Amino acid sequence: MLSRYEEYLPHEKDMYGRYAHENSLTFRENFLNIPLVNQWLQVFKKVLKQQFPSFTAKDSSFKFQPTYDIDEAYSYKHKGWLRNAGGTVKDLLKRDWSKVSLRRRVLSNKIKDTYDSYEWMDELHQQYNLKPNYFFLVPEKNGQYDKNILPTNTAMQQLIKQHTEKYTVGIHPSWQSGDEHSFLGKEIKTLEGITGKTVTTSRQHFIRFTLPDTFRRLLSAGIKEDYSMGYGSINGFRASVASPFYWYDLAKEEQTELLLHPFCHMEANSFYEQKVSSQQALEEMLHYLNEVKKVNGTLITLWHNTFLGTDPFFAGWREIYQQFIKEASMFHFEKSGTT
Repeated sequence: MLSRYEEYLPHEKDMYGRYAHENSLTFRENFLNIPLVNQWLQVFKKVLKQQFPSFTAKDSSFKFQPTYDIDEAYSYKHKGWLRNAGGTVKDLLKRDWSKVSLRRRVLSNKIKDTYDSYEWMDELHQQYNLKPNYFFLVPEKNGQYDKNILPTNTAMQQLIKQHTEKYTVGIHPSWQSGDEHSFLGKEIKTLEGITGKTVTTSRQHFIRFTLPDTFRRLLSAGIKEDYSMGYGSINGFRASVASPFYWYDLAKEEQTELLLHPFCHMEANSFYEQKVSSQQALEEMLHYLNEVKKVNGTLITLWHNTFLGTDPFFAGWREIYQQFIKEASMFHFEKSGTT
């Protein structure tokens, strides 16, 4: 399960060309929602202790690591007149008067951009002493699935710099970089030019990766830690584990220096794929919190600024995230940054 052997075999792809979760043993046998490897390790250590009383093993402690993908930094602001004009025309054709009004109010600075949740997020992190990881999408040009404000934009650069001062900032390789491999290095250099720091962490946009090729390219580009080990179509433990582990290149039969940090919950999966309510998503998150805590693992969640802003389309999601953070903080755990 850790090696992801089944992903090296011939398999069905989903609509985005990714390994379809329906192929996996964990999904077919209905244990995707538990960190089975961690559970096995607990049993194994217990048996060893019974057979060899002098046996000792370092105990792990529960950790919570919130992470964020910044795919679309702002809803209306800093997008230029052409994109906003096009958006306005679309809203008018759909007779979506509320969006027309909302766009006008944001652009006239009467209200904050609906995706601008950064100050709110920062206050939440400060309140609970959290050190999250941020992954910024910085494509050279926009495409069908790469719609962020370009990194040449001053406002975008300032946003990235502000987060670099407090948190770990990593690269969110564009969709285009999966097709044109030279883009990865360019995007990393772009982000390093803005942050003034070496970029060593990543998470694939749309969780789009192929084994072993994507991870090999990350290593070649200087990436040391990746946070893509999860599904972009369903929540759960893709590798059946809730602890960081080094990627094993099965094709070459060698352990690499790429440290994988598996996530088990992404709000976009709940909303777009599983189509559950915000309250149901909260219940699911609490399930993962309890499962990971039982094995003293690392709970990694993936959220987007878009869900945590004030866009009516995502009404209720900011509130349940705040509730979840409060619930998680009640446990005595080590609040840390990147391992």
